Amino acid sequence: MEERIIHTMGINNCGGRCIINAHVVDGKIIRITTDTSEGTLKNPPLKACARGLNYHKTYLNPETRLKCPLLRTGERGSGKFRKVSWEEAISYITREWIRIRDTYGPESRYVNYGWGVSALVTPLGMIKRLLTLDGGYLDYYNSYSTACINYTLPYIYGTKYAGNSLEELCNSKLIILWGHNPAETRFDTCMFYLREAKKRGIPIICVDPRYHDTARLLDAEWIPLKPTTDAAFFDAMAYVIITNGLYDKHFIETYCQGFTHETMPYGYQDEEDYFSYVLGKRDGCPKTPGWAEEITGVPAKIIESLAVRYATTKPAALIQGYGAQRNANGEQTVRGSIMLACLTGNVGISGGWSGASHTVVNPPAPHMPKVENPYKGQIPVFCWTKAIEDGVHMGKEDGVKGVDHLKSNIKMIFNLAGNMLINQHSDINKTMEILKDTTKCECIVCSDLFMTPSAKFADIILPGISFLEMNNITTPWEIGNFIGYNNKVVEPYAEGKCEYDWIKEIARNIGLYDEFTEGHETVDDWLESRYNVLRKEVPYLPTYEEFQKAGIYRYQNWPSHVAFSEQIQDMENHPFQTPSGKIEIFSTQLFDLGQHEKIPGIPKYVEAIDGPADECRKKYPLQLIGYHTKRRCHSIHDNNPDMELLDPQMVHMHIEDADQRDIKNGQMVRIYNDRGCIMMKARVSNHIMKGVVAIAQGAWYTPDKNGVDRRGNVNILTSLTPTPLAKGNPQHTNLVQIEPVTENFNDLNE
Repeated sequence: MEERIIHTMGINNCGGRCIINAHVVDGKIIRITTDTSEGTLKNPPLKACARGLNYHKTYLNPETRLKCPLLRTGERGSGKFRKVSWEEAISYITREWIRIRDTYGPESRYVNYGWGVSALVTPLGMIKRLLTLDGGYLDYYNSYSTACINYTLPYIYGTKYAGNSLEELCNSKLIILWGHNPAETRFDTCMFYLREAKKRGIPIICVDPRYHDTARLLDAEWIPLKPTTDAAFFDAMAYVIITNGLYDKHFIETYCQGFTHETMPYGYQDEEDYFSYVLGKRDGCPKTPGWAEEITGVPAKIIESLAVRYATTKPAALIQGYGAQRNANGEQTVRGSIMLACLTGNVGISGGWSGASHTVVNPPAPHMPKVENPYKGQIPVFCWTKAIEDGVHMGKEDGVKGVDHLKSNIKMIFNLAGNMLINQHSDINKTMEILKDTTKCECIVCSDLFMTPSAKFADIILPGISFLEMNNITTPWEIGNFIGYNNKVVEPYAEGKCEYDWIKEIARNIGLYDEFTEGHETVDDWLESRYNVLRKEVPYLPTYEEFQKAGIYRYQNWPSHVAFSEQIQDMENHPFQTPSGKIEIFSTQLFDLGQHEKIPGIPKYVEAIDGPADECRKKYPLQLIGYHTKRRCHSIHDNNPDMELLDPQMVHMHIEDADQRDIKNGQMVRIYNDRGCIMMKARVSNHIMKGVVAIAQGAWYTPDKNGVDRRGNVNILTSLTPTPLAKGNPQHTNLVQIEPVTENFNDLNE
């Protein structure tokens, strides 16, 4: 048979938007290849990693795919279902939709966070569209990935768009990656630019509890520190910079509010400014490198050296990844890194960095038409389990926005193309307890490709299709100057359907078909329509047919972007979009919340619950973090055993911690705390900081008969307590104990 090559692109939430060339023979994918170009600074190559090259083995395995709709017959979570027809499934959902809407109101309906499909037409977007047309639903804000960064940035800069174009890294003289591991996470095309910077002789430093692939591949300097102590490290660096007269006084005085007493806002002059805090003028505790060493575990000499290098090497880019702010005091990590960028005048200049993440304004891309949700209530995305248990008592203090309080608990959940219901949410044992009670959340609808741990907790499961089985349009994840076309490669498996095809039937049943579809009978109709809307705005785009055939359109000569360059060059005409028009080191908005111990007016170190200073350390002495592994995109690919060779699911621990517990490399161990227990093998090395252990997030929850997870899902051990300000995800802040398993593992709990 003749081999055909069909062009498509990766659409998962890993950050990589890789080019996928599917080699097809007789309707089956025999292999996948990817972009082989060398690329340029303006158009970097979009190369697939091992995950992208194995999409077909993960998604198209008939042994693991869901084949037909399933209706629950046993207890939630039992995995007991019976086959039903699509007609029965749609009728069931319609009945529950109407009953719950009419009984509890719009705030009782919730669409769970999940990005198994990250493209133009998404399951989440379509179900939200129909709910909006039918009276509304309880929405969420924030994300599990970036809650603290994106929520905190507007208080300081007035916007969350605080990143530079990645090509700007090649103009730096020093790059510090803080909790940032793009080699494994596939964070946009960041590694391409970091490699180019390395070729140009630009020093790169990685600050992280783990010695990860990014540090190894770039031969970067590695500075390990204790999780949750980043802000103390930043404060000590600031102390060195200030006391040695190395800070950019002009920048601080011109563009910042609240650094010194003289720059404090009117009415707040008696409150503590950052300069006084760092020097210990009020608490009698100067934030010296020696002070920080006790907290962070980083030697004072290293802290001092890094501070001097950062302050005297300009421009310098301190780039905060997402990992460091996914902890119990993550907002202070964000604020501290920004404080250092301001202190050294590295904001708004080529080769510098704002201290935050990558988010920039990208070139034009097609978008689905917006329909305004008539129900205005929103909750923090991490707090949906609380809204099931006690939503009627949730108010502004719990992060509720748009309404004073909720009038109903969540009664209906749509969990589409995501594994957040169980696998990716914190404290799995508590979450399961909540979901098993059908008097709380009364209906859970799930659409997925596989019987995931989350799908087992659905009342009805609908078989979806992968991006290889449908057309779609891909847009950049955070940074990119392209639009990609996802060409359908193979026919849908068994009875699998694109979510749009059954959601529109729900719309028909409730009398909203015409409003929902707007004449678009198929996803393909939407794709062509929305692309042609964009062509009216950007007339030089190729025709839709040409775009389909090529599989990608790259904008040429898209200008490089430097965040806040306009403000730095012309403050008078381009003030920051904050109340003061300046960068708010001291934030009146945060101070006025009245939670000064947890949410201070200035950046400062705040001890974390379950952090290194917590009393629970006496019982659980090891700090546990999750990390993003190169063998999965979140939980995607965990059912593909071929990927296990890249990074076997093991708990990483330092040699000395293992020796103290008589644990050998490769030995089976128990990792536990008050929330639960998991069993897995230990990987013993010196590639992780002493006192810290790490488990790759995303493993599929696989309990034995005693509820001990045998796959190594970190969320058995993580906390449901959100961060103080953003109410965000704290999943890198955990205390545990580890002990060797001495009995025969294969005989345990059989």
